[in-house]
Amino acid sequence: MWTSLNYGGRTVFLEEDKSWIKQIQTKFPSLESYHVVYDTKVHQSDELMRNGMEQEDCKKVSDPRFSKCELAHKGFPSEIYDIEWDVIMVDAPTGYFEGAPGRMTAIYTAGLIARNRENGDTDVFVHDVDRKIEDKFSKAFLCEGYLVEQEGRIRHFNIPSHRARLGRPFCP
Repeated sequence: MWTSLNYGGRTVFLEEDKSWIKQIQTKFPSLESYHVVYDTKVHQSDELMRNGMEQEDCKKVSDPRFSKCELAHKGFPSEIYDIEWDVIMVDAPTGYFEGAPGRMTAIYTAGLIARNRENGDTDVFVHDVDRKIEDKFSKAFLCEGYLVEQEGRIRHFNIPSHRARLGRPFCP
C-alpha cells in the first residue's frame, strides 16, 4: 500500500517493535525502517500535556534534537530530522494501555519537524484520534487551526513552515 501511495518517494517506518521490523522486512526487503525507543508511558500523558502547554520551550519551533521541551523526541535517526517531509503519518507507538509508550512525543515531534522545514507545508496524519491522547495531543500541538479534516479515526493537519515566515505563532 505505502509504495503505491508514495510511488517513487521515500517511505520510512519508525517502529518500537523489533520483531515487527524483522517480520515485515522478510516480506519486503526494500522497506526502510528503524527501531525507536520511547521514554514515555500513557499514564504520564496528563503531566506531559500540562508541561507542554505551560513551558515556553514547548512553544518554540526548533530542531527537536536540541529542543528543551520534554515532548521533543530526540531518539530518531538523524536523517529523520534533516529531511523535509511532505507527509508524516503518526500511527505508533503503542498507545492503548497505561504501560504503553503512547504517542505524546511522536505527535509533538511530528509537528516540530513539519514547522522546521525550510519552505512549504507538511501534511500530518494522526491515526486513532478516537483515543484521548491522540485527540488531545494532536489538537494541542499540531493545532486545531491547522486541522484540514477528520475522516473516521484519522485526522489530517496541514502545517506550514515556520522558518519561511519567522514570528509565526506556534498555533494559529
